[in-house]
Amino acid sequence: MQQPIEQESRNIAAIDLGSNSFHMVVAKVVGQDLQLISRHKKRVRLGDGLDREMNINHAAIERGLECLEMFAERLQGFDIDNVRIAATHTLRQAKNAHIFIQLARKVLPFPIEIIPGEEEARLIYLGVAHTQAQSNSKLVVDIGGGSTEMIIGHGFEAELVNSKQMGCVSFTNKFFDNNKLNKKNFNKAILAAEQRLEPLVKQYTKKGWDIALGSSGTIKAIKEVIVGQGDEDALITLKRLDKLIDTLCNFETIDNIKLTGLSEERQPVFAAGVAILYAIVKNLHIKEMFFSDGALREGLLYEMEERFARSDIRMRTTENLARKHDVDIEHAARVKGQAKELFMQVNKTLDIKKASPLASLLEWAALLHEVGLSISFSSFHRHSAYILQHTNMPGFNSEQQQVIATLARYQRKALKFNEMPEFSLFNKAQILELIKILRLAIIFNAQRSDEPLDEIGLTIDDQVWQLTSPNKLLFEQNKLLHADLIAEQERWASAGWELKF
Repeated sequence: MQQPIEQESRNIAAIDLGSNSFHMVVAKVVGQDLQLISRHKKRVRLGDGLDREMNINHAAIERGLECLEMFAERLQGFDIDNVRIAATHTLRQAKNAHIFIQLARKVLPFPIEIIPGEEEARLIYLGVAHTQAQSNSKLVVDIGGGSTEMIIGHGFEAELVNSKQMGCVSFTNKFFDNNKLNKKNFNKAILAAEQRLEPLVKQYTKKGWDIALGSSGTIKAIKEVIVGQGDEDALITLKRLDKLIDTLCNFETIDNIKLTGLSEERQPVFAAGVAILYAIVKNLHIKEMFFSDGALREGLLYEMEERFARSDIRMRTTENLARKHDVDIEHAARVKGQAKELFMQVNKTLDIKKASPLASLLEWAALLHEVGLSISFSSFHRHSAYILQHTNMPGFNSEQQQVIATLARYQRKALKFNEMPEFSLFNKAQILELIKILRLAIIFNAQRSDEPLDEIGLTIDDQVWQLTSPNKLLFEQNKLLHADLIAEQERWASAGWELKF
């Protein structure tokens, strides 16, 4: 009898560093299946530690690190490529987020990505879509500690994506800071939520959906309380939320809340979460909402696998941006190809760590370096950087987006690095190497000719970058290229770099 072929398996993990709680989910990948093995959660209240100057205080940082130490025990032996950590609203807002990340890396030796709100929303939708029965279209709502994400999509594709700065922690601190449960506090919180929703209501109701789903802790807690009150179908409706607010007001203070299904750790921020959901259900005219177990961390897990099996969401993002801003695709592709070739030569010499992700970022930057031309030629490198920094780029975390914007900013003209941001996932020296490569790739293609230049080699000796070619007269015969390289040589010298040709 033939023995069944044993499928290879590997373990992967995703961690969500939220404003209220940190979550970790571990899964086993077997063939085409993703089997959840374990879930871990700890209430950290990181958002509570955000002061008026938008810095996370020492106590909150310590709570976060203590949780990560616990997660680190479970992740011993995991390969760096099999763990993805996403930080959300509080670390997006915090001015000292880099300090927390530096300390966290000592406890948990895996990269932490701070993801934009829209990217968080897309990943939440992906997590819900993979863990729910198929439907033609879905509205997904996720109320976190600091932000609320609302997404409409079909299948696995998020189509309408928004992230609003309203969460159960931030609204508790703002509208229930006196600990009182009364209609006045609820009405203030609901009105504030409605004001944030107002610009979106028409767009969302016009697009429509077949089923509304809520995810994560706030909506799960509301569902469990609704069940505890005797509504066993667990459906969330406006009428039931209205009743729940009346019930909460009977307790007078947050400390006194005693509801079947409500955990002690969820109690302090529960009322604010109810107020936000009430505003959403009322203003989007949601008849009924179901709860979904899938959320951000499941989205991270599934994308870790699908990023290799499916067409890369980041490539689609890049191509869509290029089309939107009328980029000369053929020219951009030539610059990309040249940059890729130069990177391979540089990497042989310098042995750049994290070569693969850096090469990808360089290629995307090359494809998008001219998006700013859609505004004007004057200082278009700055326009490009602004667009790339502030547009929604699905598939990219905040630092990846910042790297691409930085490369666009320094693609031409003077090299003044006082404006360069700090990075956590990559070091400054790595980014400077990418800037050099992109600038050279752009210069080599400055004439926008379909005819390729003769082969150009690049060697590095003691930090001196030397350009060579089998055609000994290449640089002299091509006068425009020669002039551009002389000008570039001077700019490099002003930055303390050396270029020879």
